[in-house]
Amino acid sequence: MSSTEVPFVPPANVLPKVSPVRVGEGERLRSVGLQGITLTVRSRPPAREGLPPALYVHGLGGSSQNWSALMEQLEGDVDGEALDLPGFGDSPPPDDGNYSVTAHARAVIRFLDASGRGPVHLFGNSLGGAVSTRVAAVRPDLVRTLTLVSPALPEIRVQRTAVPTGLLALPGVAGLFTRYSRNWTAEQRVRGVTALCYGDPGRVTPEGFQHAVEEMERRLQLPYFWDAMARSARGLVNAYTLGGQHALWRQAERVLAPTLLVYGGKDQLVGFRMAQKAARTFRDSRLLTLPEAGHVAMMEYPETVAGAFRDFVSDKGESTSGGSGPVRGSMGRSEAGTASGGGADATAVGS
Repeated sequence: MSSTEVPFVPPANVLPKVSPVRVGEGERLRSVGLQGITLTVRSRPPAREGLPPALYVHGLGGSSQNWSALMEQLEGDVDGEALDLPGFGDSPPPDDGNYSVTAHARAVIRFLDASGRGPVHLFGNSLGGAVSTRVAAVRPDLVRTLTLVSPALPEIRVQRTAVPTGLLALPGVAGLFTRYSRNWTAEQRVRGVTALCYGDPGRVTPEGFQHAVEEMERRLQLPYFWDAMARSARGLVNAYTLGGQHALWRQAERVLAPTLLVYGGKDQLVGFRMAQKAARTFRDSRLLTLPEAGHVAMMEYPETVAGAFRDFVSDKGESTSGGSGPVRGSMGRSEAGTASGGGADATAVGS
């Protein structure tokens, strides 16, 4: 079954009513209608006018809430917005049912073109990292700098802990898993996701955990939730098999924007060993390695990632007005380091 097939979901006018998505203090949500898609956009009013624009793109199973902690850290440095990709967060499925990496990249490009905010500081995590890499490669005019947190770029030897996520790409697996897990509570699901995505699940505060449970309960009421997950997973696997100019590593070589790479030493979904390959592939890159972090370093160590970003753009001659904070970790073209401190309230995290 192709990822371009139209998904079997009820018409919008008969979708069940679900609880509203959470909006953190100081955040705003708005809906943006574009060709074939409707996107929910989360934003924080910048600390002052004239700050450079930034856009955040989440990973598989995640949402714009995954960036809330980092957005708050950087509100004095950038004018930040975070997207819910089609079918995720509070964004409805795309009209054509296409969840490929190219389709997600097209959604980002359409939003940036329509908003006129480019070039932006573009951030991507996991699937969002692959999407952002493609955007930066095909539309360099839209990207000022690129920050990738555990980007889901092709690996020859996939970690065993990442296999179940990849299996979602197989036709029928999502349905089987849905039936197998039908008695699982939202709390059990969130604990499983947190254990998979965090280097130290203990960093999630009780309040953050409760917010994640509420978001999981909301998502499970959406009839297209598993369809969006399965098709996006299939789209990512399909992207791994592409050759030629559309290959993700080939596109990484073409990225012109200065690139900050962030990898976690306890990442169970993207191999830590890929950090050095990424540092060699992106032509103008800096590498930050966080040995204690998992797959969502921007949620576990938002202060550290924010400080690394400030230092990075300052060294590249980009202007942000937030100053350069201390960076607990090591940054370099191919260096490794340690990081400690920082914390984040978890919302709904994903791969």
